Amino acid sequence: MGFRSICMKESCFHCGDQVIKAIVFEDKTFCCTGCKTVYEIFSESGLTSYYEINNAPGATPNQAKEKFDFLSNETIVDQLLEFRDGNLQIVSLYIPHIHCSSCIWILENLHKLHRGVRVSQVNFPKKTVRITFDDRQLSLKELAELLARVGYEPYISLNDTEKAKKQVDHSILYKLGVAGFCFGNVMFLSLPEYFEKQEFWLEQYKWVFRWLMFAFSLPVVFYVARDYFISAYKGLRARFLNIDVPLALGIVVLFLRSTLEIIFDWGSGFFDSLTGLLFFLTLGKFFQHKTYSFLSFERDYKSYFPVGVTRITSQGHEESIHVQDIAKGDRLLIRNQELIPVDSMLVKGQGQIDYSFVTGESQPVEKTLGDKVYAGGKQVAGMIEVEVLKSVSQSYLTKLWSNEVFSGSRDRGFTRLIDSISQYFTIVLLLIAFSAMAYWMPIDVSTAINVFTAVLIIACPCALAMSTPFTLGNLLRIFGRKKFYLKNANVIEQLARADSIIFDKTGTITSSNKSRLTYQGEELTPEEETLLKNTIRGSNHPLSRALYELLEEHEILTLDQYHERVGKGIQSRHQQQSIKVGSADFVGQDPLKSDLQTAVHVSLNDEYKGRYVFESQYREGVTALFEGLAPEYHLAILSGDNAGEKKRLKQILPPHTQMLFNQKPENKLEYIRQLQEEGRKVIMVGDGLNDAGALMQSDVGIAVSENVNVFSPACDGILDASRLSSLHDFIKASKAGVSIIKVSIVLSFLYNLVGLGFAITANLSPVVAAILMPLSSISIIGFTTLCTNFVGKKI
Repeated sequence: MGFRSICMKESCFHCGDQVIKAIVFEDKTFCCTGCKTVYEIFSESGLTSYYEINNAPGATPNQAKEKFDFLSNETIVDQLLEFRDGNLQIVSLYIPHIHCSSCIWILENLHKLHRGVRVSQVNFPKKTVRITFDDRQLSLKELAELLARVGYEPYISLNDTEKAKKQVDHSILYKLGVAGFCFGNVMFLSLPEYFEKQEFWLEQYKWVFRWLMFAFSLPVVFYVARDYFISAYKGLRARFLNIDVPLALGIVVLFLRSTLEIIFDWGSGFFDSLTGLLFFLTLGKFFQHKTYSFLSFERDYKSYFPVGVTRITSQGHEESIHVQDIAKGDRLLIRNQELIPVDSMLVKGQGQIDYSFVTGESQPVEKTLGDKVYAGGKQVAGMIEVEVLKSVSQSYLTKLWSNEVFSGSRDRGFTRLIDSISQYFTIVLLLIAFSAMAYWMPIDVSTAINVFTAVLIIACPCALAMSTPFTLGNLLRIFGRKKFYLKNANVIEQLARADSIIFDKTGTITSSNKSRLTYQGEELTPEEETLLKNTIRGSNHPLSRALYELLEEHEILTLDQYHERVGKGIQSRHQQQSIKVGSADFVGQDPLKSDLQTAVHVSLNDEYKGRYVFESQYREGVTALFEGLAPEYHLAILSGDNAGEKKRLKQILPPHTQMLFNQKPENKLEYIRQLQEEGRKVIMVGDGLNDAGALMQSDVGIAVSENVNVFSPACDGILDASRLSSLHDFIKASKAGVSIIKVSIVLSFLYNLVGLGFAITANLSPVVAAILMPLSSISIIGFTTLCTNFVGKKI
């Protein structure tokens, strides 16, 4: 295929810019060789659907090849990478040009442009793309050049990335200042027009005043209102009528009408209304941003997960601390199946790290002493000790937990409903505005313009759109303060819909910290007890943790072998001694010979030694919790233990509570699946590690934390063990939140109907409409915040 240059004025097929000297290729016109090259790349890679989603969605690519030479420096690359293990690397890049659905589509199909890209995910609001790539096929420098070549040049700052992200955008303050200054001056210059009496009006200065008002309106229209015009243009180019289209149209109509009035001396125009409109719109936007920033801050920096990690002191003692207390240089013990909370260096043990939480690939990676291990990896073979390389990034763990990969396809009811309403809102609004203007035009042109503008301004779905995120967002913050941490706001909707709640027993409704322990069997020698304690030291099972805490202190051994079978037990070897710890059948004891008591059995060198019998201590408030839930929910206990506690459970739980014992992880998962097939919405409450499959299968998976690292992508929420008795209150608060959203939607519709009634009948000026529009949004935010705070006080 050839191409030719022709001289004509039309828009570029790729970027939409006006063409001066066109390049035609395959019957398509391009403004430059760069845009044509990008089209060729997309065409060769089978990505021409990019142009079908939106019209001319691209950007003219930059050609500066040397611009990214600094990415050849390994020190700089290490600072920019989020994750680096072997040949797999992950980086998040800020792409300023991201603006439409085509941008998302092409950036999430980068793997089709280059085989070195594994996965790419776009965060549209933040204009970032998170890319996983293989550095054997594609270096970071080549990745940046690829993005620039297709018109998505990344902005990379060599300053501290965290500080760069926290820089505050002051542009809205500047716009507010400009709009306020111009509005005040226009009102002052308009003062003689309001009186129109001879003693106040100097006819000879009329033109000066009017043209000064025109001059003051220019920065307001072309600077303060710029975002509305850009958003409306992008929406129209994407063939979508967003809410900024009617606002931009109203501003243009007011400005053009006012300008024509002073040119032809028809009157003084509406410059006071125009500047006042934009001042109050900007003021409303400023308050909305302040409120949103406050809620975001609360979510990102105050809602720490109750994730316990074990720190080894300089004296060799073990202590449990929260993740936010981790400091650089600390030595941490990471047990089997525990998550690594922070970038660290392996200093003891053999690492088998599963990075599926970070990369989506579940193949464990071997690590040896001195290797770097990354936050988000999970140790899957025994315990290791690591030295912390930098302080914990809570926001990074939040980002991993909220990754769409682990969210599945769960319904976002209200969000989807409001998106649908907003889609048709603008079309209906424009029809009403033009109809009202057509009605008033024969009566009075000035009134018709005011009515048209007031209708476009007063009716706004902003309040409607804000009701859901602000209600759920504030509940999310309140729950966090009450030690119940949710993955995202959508989980609250799922909690409100649930009709079945399934509980694990051990470590969930029982407390491992308060268990009473007795040993039955052949007495263990000090050496055998040392081996036992070092074996269970690497396990996070509630019974293992309880037994570990109750045994006397022993020297720390380095085990030669370690293997844990979930739901069964642990097997390890040290020199010539082998040990099995777990259920009766796992250690080779006939389960039928064992009575129905909760116990951990021990065998050494295939010889049965005895068992540690636990008398379970149930958490405070469990009986009241179940009694409160019983009238509304299907309740069940699924336990991996034997039925030894069944008689006692029947005494403390409501009579219709279903109890199933000897349940393996796959049995729990299948039970939940059967309930879901019956149409039930299921909440699973478990310990986060042994119940991972059931937590993932359920509609809402809640992990109960008791100084144990239960952070996992499988769960939707983490509940501090001390707040288990408040679970019913959290669910009731979720239901109340849904009711608040419904009331907010009704109030938003009523506001729009009343406002439109006043505007259509010419009883509402554009300036008053501009004051009321942001006030409606702020009032909805205030209503939802007050209501959710009131609900939160009941938890």
